[in-house]
Amino acid sequence: MRKTILVLFGGCSSEHGVSLQSAQAVLEHLDRGRYQPLMVGITRDGQWLCWRGPVSAIGDGSWEKDRASLTPCALAPDRDRRQLLLLGERVSRITFDAAFPVLHGKNGEDGTVQGLLELAGAPIIGCGTLSSALCMDKRRAHQLAASAGVDVPRGAVFDRSAAPEALEAAAQELGFPLFVKPVRAGSSFGITKVSRPGQLADAVAEAFRHDREIILEEAVSGFEAGCAVMGNPGESGLTVGLVDEIELSGGFFDFEEKYTLKTSAIHCPARISPEKAAEIQDMAKRVYRALDCRVFARVDFFLTPEGNVLFNEVNTIPGFTAHSRYPKMMEGVGLTFPALLNRLIELGAGA
Repeated sequence: MRKTILVLFGGCSSEHGVSLQSAQAVLEHLDRGRYQPLMVGITRDGQWLCWRGPVSAIGDGSWEKDRASLTPCALAPDRDRRQLLLLGERVSRITFDAAFPVLHGKNGEDGTVQGLLELAGAPIIGCGTLSSALCMDKRRAHQLAASAGVDVPRGAVFDRSAAPEALEAAAQELGFPLFVKPVRAGSSFGITKVSRPGQLADAVAEAFRHDREIILEEAVSGFEAGCAVMGNPGESGLTVGLVDEIELSGGFFDFEEKYTLKTSAIHCPARISPEKAAEIQDMAKRVYRALDCRVFARVDFFLTPEGNVLFNEVNTIPGFTAHSRYPKMMEGVGLTFPALLNRLIELGAGA
């Protein structure tokens, strides 16, 4: 019998639109001979709606306008049932086997939805509550990566009680340029590159708009390199994709650049030696294990001109269109998009 997979998309983060595109690609490539999708969209204001219309309406957001194909819904709290409650004129239930959250950023990739699914007893196709929360937290992710023997950029963390003098002193110690970042935010939201002291106060205010803690971090010369990782804790080995490289003409890889590539390019495989690629792949596996990741994640690094590799961050639900970085990395080691989805569901839901 086909397994029913609850596919969650949308979400109430700034990356709502990107999630819709990822979810449409996942649903279009899902093996319908093995899996029956149960589509649930989360609106920008947090309402859960079961979608019974065509997959093609998801990517452009038109699904929300077809009220006849939408039913308010919620997860049943019964851990032994794995059911979605349809809250129409009368309550009905749909049983499912596992949940695939195709959500990006806050309230989707940070452990909140994962905790809800775990409370409901639903197997998750992706990282669990702990790893999702840790990977969204730049401070604690860096601490755990460092404990695993992986180098991280120098930085200093502050909360809202920090005095301006303390922020200025930390900036002077790190040197300019530097980055000011929210500790917990996705897709580079709230991040500012600060080139001189006079820009610091505005950058700090912007970062605090996104989180209660911020980090001042040294600007690492060189470029970003990423590595796709797949597998579960306790397995004899993890699968890693090709290492890719982000080529920038200026600035940094912010939200606009990530999804438009106006002034940047992504090279897969990265234009580095096989030995350096193997080193990054090994470090990606170490970080993946240190942060308790499961099923899949993308681990990102900085590679300096001197050949030093420093950990940047982990994306536990990276972009998932057919042209996104994670699928492209795995395609480079022989996994087509449909085959990749099959493997991820097997890892998350069981064969």
